[in-house]
Amino acid sequence: MPMFGSKGDSNIVYKCTVRLLEDTEILECEYKPNNKGKFLLEYVCQQLNLVEQDYFGLRYVDVSQQRHWLDLGKSIIKQVKDLDPVLFSFRIKFYPPDPFRLKEEITRYQIFLQLKRDLLHGRLYCAPSEAAMLAGYIIQGELGDYVPEMHTGHYVSCYKILLKQTDAIEEKIMEIHQKTLKGQTPSQVENGFLKLACQLDTYGVDPHPVKDHKGAQLYLGINYSGILTVQGSRKTHHFRWLDIQKINYEGKMFIVHLNYNEKKHTIGFKCPSGAACKYVWRCAMEQMLFFTLPSSSDAPSVVSGGGLFSWGSKFKYTGRTEREILEDNRSPSREPPTIQRTSSLRRKASSVPATPSTPLQPHLGYSSLPRSSHSDVGGSRMEPSTSTGLLSGLEGPSQSFVDSGLETVTEDQENLGGLRRRIPVNEDSVDRFSDYYFRDSFEHSSSESQLVENNSRMIETNPSHRSSRSQTPLLHYHLDGRIHLPNATKKKSRRVFTSLKTCGFVLMILLSIVVLATMVFESNYEVFIRCRSNPEIISLKVTYWDPIKQYLQRKADGMICCAIF
Repeated sequence: MPMFGSKGDSNIVYKCTVRLLEDTEILECEYKPNNKGKFLLEYVCQQLNLVEQDYFGLRYVDVSQQRHWLDLGKSIIKQVKDLDPVLFSFRIKFYPPDPFRLKEEITRYQIFLQLKRDLLHGRLYCAPSEAAMLAGYIIQGELGDYVPEMHTGHYVSCYKILLKQTDAIEEKIMEIHQKTLKGQTPSQVENGFLKLACQLDTYGVDPHPVKDHKGAQLYLGINYSGILTVQGSRKTHHFRWLDIQKINYEGKMFIVHLNYNEKKHTIGFKCPSGAACKYVWRCAMEQMLFFTLPSSSDAPSVVSGGGLFSWGSKFKYTGRTEREILEDNRSPSREPPTIQRTSSLRRKASSVPATPSTPLQPHLGYSSLPRSSHSDVGGSRMEPSTSTGLLSGLEGPSQSFVDSGLETVTEDQENLGGLRRRIPVNEDSVDRFSDYYFRDSFEHSSSESQLVENNSRMIETNPSHRSSRSQTPLLHYHLDGRIHLPNATKKKSRRVFTSLKTCGFVLMILLSIVVLATMVFESNYEVFIRCRSNPEIISLKVTYWDPIKQYLQRKADGMICCAIF
């Protein structure tokens, strides 16, 4: 992690990069050891001229490729202490149920940008006709009215708007652009887009891959209305917040306790890993409390995930709730800010540089918004876990979306060098106007982590880059505040440390068992004497303790004899 000075120095400054909703825009920020997550989010919102900050969040990927939301109530440095460099992604964390209840258009514009990403990466799952309409709005906003002399041929095919973009759907998009949306301004286009998008079942859904009790692959979605499950191409269940009594997790098992039709149900879903399960649990808790609590002061401290050898995870909600935001009648005391809309359509290209986003430029100061030509980023797919989950008896409504499969990739998954991993499609349905893919956010080879790697390479090749706003001078050996160690050495050291920690923990448990057994079987305290009269304890003593003690005594006697003679 970039650092200047020593830990005792009050002028220590840490650096991080914040990637905005437009992939070609980044912010480079500074924070100090005592700064909490709220400080950084407020700074980013100030740079974007946003006053309605409660709906936004900063997300990052840790060293094990697990995603997290930056906790606003905890120290930044404690959350990202193992990351170097530190990269955050500015995203919508709480999608408002009705975007038109937001007070400022500039906030709705950020919602629009996020939904464009969701549409491109397959998270905003919808019927082909709806997808074509949404794409038509985007084309109208980017290109303006259709002009035959300028927009010739199959012009929509030059742009990447949808995850599954066939010739048939592109024809429909051009028809909508030419006939339906003519004359609409960018503001009207964005309002129409939001009006349609917020009515979709997958609006604001962050899908996570899980398994049910039969081992079948499901996708768990969490948004303002509750928790829904999608299997294949169908929404199978929708658990509303009003019906959910409790949410917890144990190991890899995410558990929902329901009161459904006046009956209590417990439903479990198996996540790919314990870290992924904890992330799903935290996301669900935050969404539920944000959209259901009357006040943040009513938020309880929750502990879950504890077991025999762990204390579990403690969660405390930070920030205002939606009801507090809506009941705040104070209007922003400023003139409506100007929205700087930028052309951000992803152009299809046969050859583009294999860089995930704009690299840090040596000549750019902090708080700048550098731009460069966009290039897509990709990664490998994560195979679903073979473990099974627990699912008990709810038959929910079933709704068909589209006759297509689900893919396991991240919301931020993009094309590396313009070469996307091809999705297998039935040959008979290649030209059908019906294939649209719902994709999840659990692929850990995301463009966020790839941007970290790219920035690391750039810094190593250009060590002279640093901000003119550094609050303490650099020592001659710091090289931009980063001490670069070979990746293999870092990983080896981390593995050795983990192994030593595990061995120490096991030895401590064994020692505790030995001490406890000795006290129970050998001490003369009355409580242990009474305990030894228990039939089970007598059986353990005769079967295990006495033979082991006699064996150790024989060994000790033998060693003493050898030492004497």
